[in-house]
Amino acid sequence: MTQINSAQAANALLLNQVIAAYSRTDNARWNVVIESLLRHLHGFVNEVELRPEEWWTAIDFLTRTGQACVGPRQEFILLSDALGLSSAVDNLNNASLAGATESAVTGPFYVPHSPHIENGGSIALAGEGETVLIRGRVLDTAGHPISAAELDIWHTSPNQLYAVQDKNQPEMNFRGKLRTRTDGSFAFHTIKPIAYPVPVDGPVGQLLNKGGRHPMRPAHIHFIVSAPGYQSVTTQLFTRGDEFIDSDAVFGVKDSLLIDYQRNTDRSLAVDWVLDHDFVLAGPSAG
Repeated sequence: MTQINSAQAANALLLNQVIAAYSRTDNARWNVVIESLLRHLHGFVNEVELRPEEWWTAIDFLTRTGQACVGPRQEFILLSDALGLSSAVDNLNNASLAGATESAVTGPFYVPHSPHIENGGSIALAGEGETVLIRGRVLDTAGHPISAAELDIWHTSPNQLYAVQDKNQPEMNFRGKLRTRTDGSFAFHTIKPIAYPVPVDGPVGQLLNKGGRHPMRPAHIHFIVSAPGYQSVTTQLFTRGDEFIDSDAVFGVKDSLLIDYQRNTDRSLAVDWVLDHDFVLAGPSAG
């Protein structure tokens, strides 16, 4: 016990020295963030009495996480997602946008510069599945339509892989951008999304397995909706009733983002399903 108390006293002195070394800059925000980070890291080490072999395991895990970030794969974002950190940051920074569409995590598979399509066009370049027409409006919080708002859309293929994961898919399969009409309306065709696993062949997969967690995400479609003069929203629409809604591997589901596809009864639409959904953007003064 004397040795432990002596070690704790030494660590308390060490922590003060480390904080003093890092938190005396001219950047007030940096000083606050780094001091808190150091206190939590050192506090964790002391609380669990971290062993050398555990420390080395952590170093190896982080090293392999970085090594897995090759090309479009971002294992560190996936790690943040799987630990719930991405959703925690999202909640803190988007909680004040009352009346607007709720945000959700971007995820590790976003790709910029998706091709623009015409309103009513399709983002499905390959892949078989149930066809769906997704349509709606982009509105402000007062219910007024927003013309020329941009929707950036992406989701997985029916084979449970994003195009960036699968060389057999067209590069921009199930990705696209379109702009709303004068009345704020939009429409596009695609294949109804299905649940899929996050990659499990890297460190994050090992983490999920160690924690006794499955790697599945409920079926969803990603959107970034933006317009000049409004706050953009990065969000997802989740299929209500999906078996993984309550156990999303990355903790991204929010009740307001659950949606219901309707069986199509209008033969002129030539699709299996229809989804009607509006997005609401907050103005720059919100929050």
